Amino acid sequence: MSTSLASPPSAPSAPPAPPLSSPPSPPSLLSSSAVLDQASAPGDRRRWLALAVVMTAAFMDLVDVTIVNIAIPSIERDLGATFGAIQWITAGYALAFAAGLITGGRLGDIYGRKRLFLIGITGFTIASALCGFAPNAEMLAGARLLQGAMAAMMVPQVLAIIHVTFPAHERGKVFGMFGAIVGLGAVSGPLLGALLTQWNIAGLEWRPIFLINLPVGIAGVLLGRKFITESKAPKALRLDLVGMVLVTVALLMLIYPLTRGRELGWPLWGHLCMAGSVLVFAGFVAYEKWKTRKDGSPLVELSLFKVKSFAAGIAVQLTFGVALGIFFLVWTLYMQVGLGWSPLRAGLTGVPFSVAVSVAAGLSVQKLVPRFGRKVLQTGALTMASGLLLYIWEAGRYGTEIHAWQMALPLTVMGLGMGLIVAPLTDAVLSGVPREHSGSASGLISTTQQMGNALGLGLVSVVFFAVVDDRVGGASAVGPSAVGTAFVDGFQHALWWVVAVLVLIFGVMFALPARPKQHVEESAMEAVESART
Repeated sequence: MSTSLASPPSAPSAPPAPPLSSPPSPPSLLSSSAVLDQASAPGDRRRWLALAVVMTAAFMDLVDVTIVNIAIPSIERDLGATFGAIQWITAGYALAFAAGLITGGRLGDIYGRKRLFLIGITGFTIASALCGFAPNAEMLAGARLLQGAMAAMMVPQVLAIIHVTFPAHERGKVFGMFGAIVGLGAVSGPLLGALLTQWNIAGLEWRPIFLINLPVGIAGVLLGRKFITESKAPKALRLDLVGMVLVTVALLMLIYPLTRGRELGWPLWGHLCMAGSVLVFAGFVAYEKWKTRKDGSPLVELSLFKVKSFAAGIAVQLTFGVALGIFFLVWTLYMQVGLGWSPLRAGLTGVPFSVAVSVAAGLSVQKLVPRFGRKVLQTGALTMASGLLLYIWEAGRYGTEIHAWQMALPLTVMGLGMGLIVAPLTDAVLSGVPREHSGSASGLISTTQQMGNALGLGLVSVVFFAVVDDRVGGASAVGPSAVGTAFVDGFQHALWWVVAVLVLIFGVMFALPARPKQHVEESAMEAVESART
């Protein structure tokens, strides 16, 4: 199973950012003038319309990551697609998306986040049209690659635009909304794909899953041009072409073998490729250090990792991505293959999860984090693990006779836990990042999540399919009952792994700051306002 949402042009009025290596000032040391500058940030309502535009684009990307999986049988029948073509149609988007995220974020810093967002959403809309009208599997696979590349230009600008558009004391509310969108997008893709495919609108079968993006994308372009205000790094930066090539190659060397490894039988070249990616990443880091000394315009601002909240948040993001990558794929296979449910029934089963994520995400940042800090995220990890344990028990208790309503309780508990993590986590990662590096930081957040998802998907072959294959014994003729039982066993085994990952996440979260920076600033502003009155 991949999230990531006005200042005057070029953000000239933003105060110079402190050196990244210095810790943030405590509330008592914040000057009243700096605090009041933030408190008196323009109350322009246009920024809320801009927020709606970028969040809609983020939702569109989240849905497109998973919506195509439901329609694969229909695509295969209609286009006569081979198994290899199907793999490219499903994996091509993720590969292009992950490989381009860091570059897309930095391009926004250099050339303007509004400009890159509009380029990305325009290209994404065009690519969606090409997907929807593709006459053959080859064109569909190519259009999916283009769609992923355009999403890589668009998505990093979402968090960057939020970061530079809203003052610190408003970001909690905004990231709560963003977390709710992430929760909806996580399970809306399969449900929406099932509905559109089953309805067979105008006899188009699977094509509406892509064509639905056209009106949304066109509206996003028109409204984005009107309501999003341009911003970029105040210091002139240069494009790091060598860094772009190195990081793209390194990401492809890691993610491509993980994405297709199981289908290809885990060939030797895949293992060598993944091992080689470590060397390329090391070369990339060395080059970025040299580039920083030379002209101060690296693709990735490595000094970001000196910000404790950013470094710890990235570690949690990566680990959490692994957990989600394992769960969502295994969950889908369990319901549709193991239990034999229709795509629509499986999609509807996820509604309690989606609602719970949205509710908890909204409450966590606005109400809970200001009071309890990182304990909210840690509570989320333990709550999600509790839901998984309940799901494991139910799967074993009811076997293949389990009903959707019996899954509602564990899914609701899991959704509440996930909602307590996703919104505050983004909030915490960006809390100490200077505005001029918000694009680069946003690209790193999204890339880290994609890498985690890819690692999780790769682990599915070990934690799920290995159990399934062992249960069916490789027999050529196995009854539905035996297959269902094997999938139930594999599902339980995989969920134990996810529980273990969440326990690890709980421990890593101790490295997060006790309270996100923006809420410290908010408390300081309240104190100053009280002093004035």
